[in-house]
Amino acid sequence: MSEYVTVSAKIPRELREKLAKLGIRPSEVIRRALRKEVEERTRRIIYKKIEKASLIISKVGKDAWTRAIRESRDRR
Repeated sequence: MSEYVTVSAKIPRELREKLAKLGIRPSEVIRRALRKEVEERTRRIIYKKIEKASLIISKVGKDAWTRAIRESRDRR
């Protein structure tokens, strides 16, 4: 089972009243928004790492990569 922590946010009373009238549970909205933000930022970090790696890989050249792959296969 997952361990949970409590996160709180202050919102205007008027907004809280509108949420209640519409039957919206703030906790669900907050969880969804936080998950989405974490996924998006993780994606951006990975994309930046891929960009850096592709610059390095492009400098090595196709022949060197082919040779390295063949050598690694021969070691098995």
